[in-house]
Amino acid sequence: MSKGKLKTAILGLNDRGRLLLEAAGRVDCFQIHAVADKDANLAESIAGECGCAAYDDYRQLVIQNDLDCLLVAEAMHSCEEYVRVAMKKGFNVLKLPPGARDFEEAAEFVRLGEEQDIQFAIANPSRFAQSFLALRRFLDEGRIEDVFLITAFCNTGGHEPPGWQGDPRLAGGGVLIHDCYRMIDQIVSNFGMPEQVYSLSTNKARDKQQRLYLTEDTSVVTMKFSGAAIGNLIASRRAGIGPAQESLRLYGQERTLVVNDKELILCDGLGRQIEHLRSDDSRQLCMSEMLKDFARSVLSPEQNRLCSSGRENLTDMAVIESAYLSARTGFPEEPGRILQMASLTAEEQASA
Repeated sequence: MSKGKLKTAILGLNDRGRLLLEAAGRVDCFQIHAVADKDANLAESIAGECGCAAYDDYRQLVIQNDLDCLLVAEAMHSCEEYVRVAMKKGFNVLKLPPGARDFEEAAEFVRLGEEQDIQFAIANPSRFAQSFLALRRFLDEGRIEDVFLITAFCNTGGHEPPGWQGDPRLAGGGVLIHDCYRMIDQIVSNFGMPEQVYSLSTNKARDKQQRLYLTEDTSVVTMKFSGAAIGNLIASRRAGIGPAQESLRLYGQERTLVVNDKELILCDGLGRQIEHLRSDDSRQLCMSEMLKDFARSVLSPEQNRLCSSGRENLTDMAVIESAYLSARTGFPEEPGRILQMASLTAEEQASA
């Protein structure tokens, strides 16, 4: 660290990685020291724009530099071992979601971060979007009470995922873990971990045997929370089903609420609008606010609790793991049991 700035590198320069780089450039606490991508020409080009070093070998990036922070946009199957080495060298790590391919891998990263006394964080920029901040405020103020039904919808608009996301071994899963993570995080962070999860999933493979070897492109997840509340998440990334759309809808006592990245609408029981909040937050702005939170937690952890720690995100991963397990077994599964199997109880989670 020099002059209060965090010596930082970006690992992975895909679309999300470049957005992460642009957002980090807006945060004074970060000094971009290096960028890395397997495409050497891309890495060199972007490094030239930023005035930093370029690498196309992730191992060399990690072993040749003493960094304060490593911001990871690369898929975990391409960089897992290098992220582990970075953490053992004392680098604080922020990973774009998903933070791992499954719950077990996520728990291993969390334990490693705690052993090394560093931050291992998952990037959830939607937590800093004005519309979702308003959702939290409305719930705290009782603007909508006794929520009994939560419905979420995620349609990627037929965006073609990279080929590796079709391989369960490389990707861990499909649309649910790669395209619905932030929506699941909003549900869990606002309403807690569901007691039970039941899931069905499918993909466009022509026969049943082939479907077993590909990740899901369509999923339905039903959740039972403590008390009377239930929830439902419908997700698809198959082409030809309309434009990209994500939304969360709540049904409460004589009120409903709909929220997405750009707006929040509160209605009475007859559908008449009570309040309509609009937000022009860009993805880059939300990412920058998230990075500021991460930087503060690194610079002064005693005064600044990390908003989206790896340990906290284990609850999200337990819900996702339960959904995948349920899709295989055909029975409801309990996320709490998955946390317990990793010796991470709900009580430990709450005190993290």
